[in-house]
Amino acid sequence: MRVLLLYPKFPKSFWSFEKTLELIGRKAMLPPLGLVTVAAILPQEWEFKLVDRNVGDVTEEDWNWADLVLMSAMIVQKDDMLAQVQQAKRRGKAVAVGGPYPTALPEDLKAVETDFLILDEGEITLPMFVEAIARGETSGVFRSNGEKPDVTVTPVPRFDLLDFDAYAEMSVQFSRGCPFQCEFCDIIVLYGRKPRTKNPEQFLAELDRLYELGWRRSIFLVDDNFIGNKRNVKLLLKAIQPWMVEHNYPFSFATEASVDLAKDQELMDMMVACNFGSVFLGVETPDADSLATTKKYQNTRDPLSDAVIQIAKSGLRVMAGFIIGFDGEKAGAGDRIVEFVEKTAIPTALFSMLQALPDTALWHRLEKEGRLREKNANINQTTLMNFVPTRPLEDIAHEYIDAFWRLYDPAAFLDRTYRHFRFLGEATYPHKGKATQKNTSWVVVRALLTIAWRQGILRKTRFQFWRNLWLMYRHNRGGISSYLSVCAQAEHFLEYRQIVKDQIEAQLAVYLAQKQSEDATPTTETPQPELVR
Repeated sequence: MRVLLLYPKFPKSFWSFEKTLELIGRKAMLPPLGLVTVAAILPQEWEFKLVDRNVGDVTEEDWNWADLVLMSAMIVQKDDMLAQVQQAKRRGKAVAVGGPYPTALPEDLKAVETDFLILDEGEITLPMFVEAIARGETSGVFRSNGEKPDVTVTPVPRFDLLDFDAYAEMSVQFSRGCPFQCEFCDIIVLYGRKPRTKNPEQFLAELDRLYELGWRRSIFLVDDNFIGNKRNVKLLLKAIQPWMVEHNYPFSFATEASVDLAKDQELMDMMVACNFGSVFLGVETPDADSLATTKKYQNTRDPLSDAVIQIAKSGLRVMAGFIIGFDGEKAGAGDRIVEFVEKTAIPTALFSMLQALPDTALWHRLEKEGRLREKNANINQTTLMNFVPTRPLEDIAHEYIDAFWRLYDPAAFLDRTYRHFRFLGEATYPHKGKATQKNTSWVVVRALLTIAWRQGILRKTRFQFWRNLWLMYRHNRGGISSYLSVCAQAEHFLEYRQIVKDQIEAQLAVYLAQKQSEDATPTTETPQPELVR
């Protein structure tokens, strides 16, 4: 069996970083970890070829080679997945799909006549699919019926199928699931509220494989909440630390975590000792009432700004997510988010309007209340809300555009970046140089020269750029490389904030025109018959 593993394109988004990737000669931020894990679970006597459409196109040779086309995608990739299913079917290929998007909205894939739907988690449903193939079946839907797999049986992903040079970072996974109950989140729907983790030996085997294949750059742990099971995380970190020492710190790590990380100084210290450099936090909003409404109670127990600053001062660069449009939200939410980001000096603040994702508690509540505008959702930052909010949608959209524009003003972004790295301090880099010096190349030098030219000469940030760089040299020399890598993100955001403004304003104009038309349409009343006198 020859299997073409096909990963659909992402649209341009907050995280796509096209301009930044161009600087360093990469084509995509992260590889498709799901597909290389699928390849490891399927029979190893099968042949596999991976095509990531974020890296390169599918050729006719690829199509002709394949007996089966297998795809995985998130909701944001749905347009390209549907298009690629149709391309495969035109060529008479059998098509199997799985991942978060098909699992959430399987009817979409049935509509384009997909042959096999391998839904939920593959450790359970892929063996069902293999058995069906062995029986000669040519279609089927495979579900786990609520069962969650033991991820300690998950094999080492087939990292050898990846083109390492195409990616800025590698991706691995330690855990699935999250213990919290945020109303808008689909992670607990897909993976449950009981975090399941791999064992340390299993995880180290994945690091061994990446090291053996020659990877020597950053690794992103894609766990939706890395610290969901703190006991097991600490056991993992105790195993990673001597491995990193033995291998001379070949990697740096980044991950996602809940804000309650700030309560555990031991855990933060262990992460820094293992060369974790950054963490993404789901802050969502500084409004306590909105946090309570959406059941994100873990963010209401301590002052949020203090927690963010504490994490940064422990040596972890903070990235954070923010959302506007919660029920009961008061006017000025966009301003309050900007104020919070500036106060905590978070350089990279993901900001979007709330979306009701399929099968979440929010989705079910809004459906019951008759407030869903669209049952499909798109978590890109250029999409209006898919439900009727409790305050005017146009007010939320205008606040969103204004806040996004201000957050990614070049001068504001550089200022936050510098202040954040001053929070981090010199202690953040106990292993500085061990991994990064090996990867210094003309591409890196050219990227730094391009940043210096654009931000230090061409733009209004010229004085600020050189002043900040001098102050970094004086106070935090070990952090200069990481500092400049974050400065490079400005190249993406400068373009992307204009895309956000243009697309949201265009959608808003259509929405307001429809609303005006509906308001202007007179209500037709059924005439009442006259009473007979």
